[in-house]
Amino acid sequence: MKKLLFVFMVVATTAVGQTNGKEASYEQVVMQRAQKIVAALQLPDSAQFKRVSSRVAQQYLRLNTIHEGLKTAKKALTEPSEEKVKQLETETNAQLTQLHASYLADLAKELTPAQVDQIKDGMTYGVLPKTYRGYQEMLPDLTETQKAQILTWLTEARELAMDADTSEKKHAWFGKYKGKINNYLSAQGIDMKKAGQDWEKRIKEAKNKS
Repeated sequence: MKKLLFVFMVVATTAVGQTNGKEASYEQVVMQRAQKIVAALQLPDSAQFKRVSSRVAQQYLRLNTIHEGLKTAKKALTEPSEEKVKQLETETNAQLTQLHASYLADLAKELTPAQVDQIKDGMTYGVLPKTYRGYQEMLPDLTETQKAQILTWLTEARELAMDADTSEKKHAWFGKYKGKINNYLSAQGIDMKKAGQDWEKRIKEAKNKS
């Protein structure tokens, strides 16, 4: 097991600067992605824009290194077993948790809490605000307690989605928590199926009027 973990750690901690052509191309892609996310903040200081963009891009690269390290380590298993795979995934989650915390700490040095939230939304395709707004539009009679619970769970989903390595996995985290939210609202006596149908009807009516 020590040998397996050693292989994993070597791969996961490879320096970002040691890239081949494919990795260099990925660096360019994530830098463009980071700049687009940070541009939405409309920071007045160009130097600050560059610092924050660089840190966001760096986060994407580090996440990629960890996720690719896990894939490589799994392939390197000569005798794969559920226990060994689980151990590697546990190591990965520990690294992701540490990286997540340091990333947010770095952003907090440059940005306000509201701006950090904008970065988080940028990294997760704005699913949180869109989904939260959707629930409120679909269910205009939600109580403040219900709204708070929905927002809490969507926020948890966003934190987890930020560290996922594909768009599918990012959306999957929100899907999981939307299921939890729907179960919660159903337990509160809300007919979610009917509410969804009524909402779609209102949307169609609004489009016809415009």
